[in-house]
Amino acid sequence: MARAMRALRIWQELGLCLMLGMALGGCSTYVNAPDVSGAAAARTPQGLDYQVLPDQLFTPGDWPQPLSADVYLPDTAGDAMRPAVMMVHGGGWEGRSKEDMTPIAKRFARHGYVVINVSYRFAPEFRFPAQLHDLQLARHWIDAHAAEWRIDPGRIAGLGYSSGAHLVSLLALVAGTDSPLDRPYGGADTGFAAVVSGGTPADLRLWDSGRLLIQLLGGTKEELPGAYASASPVTHVHAGAPPFFLFHGTWDDLVPPEHARVLFTALQSHGVHVELYWMRWRGHITAFLLRGDAEDAALDFLAREMPPG
Repeated sequence: MARAMRALRIWQELGLCLMLGMALGGCSTYVNAPDVSGAAAARTPQGLDYQVLPDQLFTPGDWPQPLSADVYLPDTAGDAMRPAVMMVHGGGWEGRSKEDMTPIAKRFARHGYVVINVSYRFAPEFRFPAQLHDLQLARHWIDAHAAEWRIDPGRIAGLGYSSGAHLVSLLALVAGTDSPLDRPYGGADTGFAAVVSGGTPADLRLWDSGRLLIQLLGGTKEELPGAYASASPVTHVHAGAPPFFLFHGTWDDLVPPEHARVLFTALQSHGVHVELYWMRWRGHITAFLLRGDAEDAALDFLAREMPPG
């Protein structure tokens, strides 16, 4: 019954967004939008062919679980180094797969980005910060292959949705800091030049302690207040953080819009460039399914923040 009700809500949101969009001329509000939105993406390659290297193992033999990534290599001319995007899927830290990000990976590859679409371990079998450690390994692995894949090490971005956005944001914010989360697998070179983060669980303390958080962190918010704070990206914001592009559904009842607001405010208060793309009349799932306008804006953002050297 719960699945049926959620499916009905999704279809209702889809229909309402389409109708309201046609009536009112759009389903988005762009906070801190650039003056030339759209121009940057138009100057990046589009429609490129690409090669896919599927299921490339990036973990060592003694890692608790073998993990792989799909690597997309665009067919760009010449020997110029290229920008890259590491993508991380959602799923409540307990499921789904990198295949969820495949359509996004294909689109970014056609725009000339090398895409590394990664997997990670799931709770409750593996508790946090196991998932972050997996991404830190993947980030080192990308650097190890940068020359082979013609990746510009200074133009590597992170992109995630939902729990994937949580992990990408944490990875970007703790890299090279004195946070215990940056040890023993992190380091300054596990950061990003820019971050695209959608439906982001930014402050785990904003929720009551539901099943997903209990199995991720090993207890309730009352039992483990320090763990909930430490696992929240908003508590790791600092002045040296990379620029962020946030997108979020205004009808999101799984990750309420307050998460985007607090992260946007924290980044701004530390002088970090941040853009917030509100997707009106969309919930958590429909913001992902109807993400085309947010992808356009994200491509603009990355083209501006990671221009060729």
